Amino acid sequence: MEFVDKILKCADCGSEFVFTAGEQLFFHDKQFKNDPKRCKQCKGKRAAGGKAVRSETKTVCSECGMETTVPFRPTQGRPVLCRQCFQKAHSSAPAASQAAG
Repeated sequence: MEFVDKILKCADCGSEFVFTAGEQLFFHDKQFKNDPKRCKQCKGKRAAGGKAVRSETKTVCSECGMETTVPFRPTQGRPVLCRQCFQKAHSSAPAASQAAG
């Protein structure tokens, strides 16, 4: 199968960009079904934007009861630790596993 450069239109900014024959070959090899929708600049902005957003959730430490914030949404029924209790638990974990072995 022979690939030829294609001109596509970006879904975000509306500018035209080239979908090269090499990129098409890569998409074909990876079995991607759709052509790209965004130019490289908009794709980069979109990727960087998604990583920059970080939500923090206020909660109470399951170990010491201190109010803390965590960078995820806690799952009901699972313990959530503040930074000090988390570090304490993880610094003693390797010693406990070595003692058992």
